[in-house]
Amino acid sequence: MNSEFRLSVHFTLAELCKTSHKTKDGNIPSQVAIENLKRLCGWLEMLREEWNKRYGEGNDPIIINSAYRSWEVNKKAGGSSTSNHLVGCAADIRCLGKEQALRYAVILLDIADDSKEDFDELIVEVRGSTVWVHFAVRPKGNRRKIVFDVK
Repeated sequence: MNSEFRLSVHFTLAELCKTSHKTKDGNIPSQVAIENLKRLCGWLEMLREEWNKRYGEGNDPIIINSAYRSWEVNKKAGGSSTSNHLVGCAADIRCLGKEQALRYAVILLDIADDSKEDFDELIVEVRGSTVWVHFAVRPKGNRRKIVFDVK
């Protein structure tokens, strides 16, 4: 996989396919999954731009913990068999805490409202001291599912 292949200005294919799970398949997405990742990156770019306007230092990155997952990687990660990660439609966005996660969520909701485009899932997840936003957007059939999963 070409680590320099850009899906958008600030996101590479390698970045959205990285995994800590060793697999035989190398976690390589199909062309359809790559197109889905490009669509997802459009939203991530808008999130980055708006975060930096409102709260950032002007060039703060959006850090992705996990995006595309092959079947093998998804199974090792404990993901659902219907996960949007399997088709390149979801990203887990690293957050520095609950406040940043909520601010990311508000920005993504504002983007959806302003653009009249919908997303499939917006889930704020907290496990101990680890916080992330799971965000998914499909080519069609988006459900606008919003969940705060704080355990």
